[in-house]
Amino acid sequence: MNLLIIKKPNEILSKKLESVKEITPQIKKLILNMRKVMKEASGVGLAANQVGQDMQFFIIDENLAKEYSAPSVYINPEVKSYSKDEEELEEGCLSIPETWLKIRRYKKVKVKTVDETGKKFKFIAKGILARVLQGRTFSGNRLYPSLELSFLQKEKGARTRRSCAW
Repeated sequence: MNLLIIKKPNEILSKKLESVKEITPQIKKLILNMRKVMKEASGVGLAANQVGQDMQFFIIDENLAKEYSAPSVYINPEVKSYSKDEEELEEGCLSIPETWLKIRRYKKVKVKTVDETGKKFKFIAKGILARVLQGRTFSGNRLYPSLELSFLQKEKGARTRRSCAW
């Protein structure tokens, strides 16, 4: 399977995605291929819709997951609650190359998800993990950075860089 990262504008990046009903061998293979694509692009998170798949799941960098003792695959993820504290940091998106914006996110989020083995997780994420999970979870629920980007570009303007690393 040869995957390419979908770039804005593309309808799949802003539509409500289909829930994953069953974790099939095809989904597990897709996850492996997504890992390769994300690593080659120096990303920390990649949603299925970013590679053209109408499925509600995403992956995060395995080292980041280990650092926070969290899963690296999030199937049908839900952000259940947020902390009151927020912070604004600069972020990039693989589907919007060379564009970096200051995005306001909650410092902590309570997440409910299932990994690729079917194991259920419910935990509180903080730090960079909380930021990545919010960005990727929203991407599966129509709130893909398009809403944030549209607003922020009008308010603050986008800033581009040659380097796309965090």
